[in-house]
Amino acid sequence: MYLAMNRFTVPLENAAAFEELWLSRDSHLKDMDGFVAFHMLKGPEEDGRVLYASHTVWESEAQFRAWTTSPEFRAAHARAGDSKKLHEGAPRFEGFRAIQEIAATQAA
Repeated sequence: MYLAMNRFTVPLENAAAFEELWLSRDSHLKDMDGFVAFHMLKGPEEDGRVLYASHTVWESEAQFRAWTTSPEFRAAHARAGDSKKLHEGAPRFEGFRAIQEIAATQAA
């Protein structure tokens, strides 16, 4: 498993527009081999800023890398420059490979 995450620091006055941008976009992730799940996470508010993290889970790092060079990736990010910049600085990318996984058991 590979987890890809981008963290965004968003001024409080841009939080609603930032969330709307993410909630209304067509991600194209479901079309990709190896895609497992996506989450957009809202973290704490501190000093007039809100921390957000986009979080995708992939079967492998290679499949994530294939996504980043795909036409689907370009289509999903086509609107990224259309609006004013809603977050501070560049998103901070972090990638993680699983070294252990513990899953909940499901009742029969």
